[in-house]
Amino acid sequence: MRKLSYFIGSTIDGFIATPDGGFEFFFPYVTGEYASYLTAEYADTVFTPARVAAGIDDAPNKHYDTVVMGRNTYEPGLAVGVTSPYAHLRQIVFSNSIAESLDPAVEVTAEDPLSVVRRLKQEDGLDIWLCGGGSLAGQLLPEIDELIVKLYPIVAGSGIPLFSAGFAARNFELAESRTFDQGSVLLTYRKPATAADAEPEQA
Repeated sequence: MRKLSYFIGSTIDGFIATPDGGFEFFFPYVTGEYASYLTAEYADTVFTPARVAAGIDDAPNKHYDTVVMGRNTYEPGLAVGVTSPYAHLRQIVFSNSIAESLDPAVEVTAEDPLSVVRRLKQEDGLDIWLCGGGSLAGQLLPEIDELIVKLYPIVAGSGIPLFSAGFAARNFELAESRTFDQGSVLLTYRKPATAADAEPEQA
């Protein structure tokens, strides 16, 4: 079954964007070894215009072939004229306010995100990338299998949180940690296997 992976940048205090949705304050930290690693390992998650600029527009998908996002995550691209922000992926935007898609490559739906993701997981293909934002992540938390946090050496004080949902403690296991020379840490957490997954049935 395909996994849902929340691959996202965050401050130390758990914010993924400014109160009005901006995330440009992360950009000064995406340099050197760290930028090279992200471009090579996670080219799937690079914004289409940036892929073109970096000469990796034809890079094959390695981890994901589908991206899901909320309206607030999709709209910054629209503001600069980008209607298909991840043209190399199947793109699904959850919104109750966008009447119809502005681009045939982008699916806009008001359907329940959990129902859509559960259906996507049953399809063949690479994994599904949850791009953001915090409200959609909160709704999809029961279906998130993997959490990859690009933790930047910043304290923001306020902004859009990593998750916006009611309290419901859930356990994730640290699978990998990688520190880069400019102070960022890439943390990979995975949902622990259930008892049924961990212990095969006896014949």
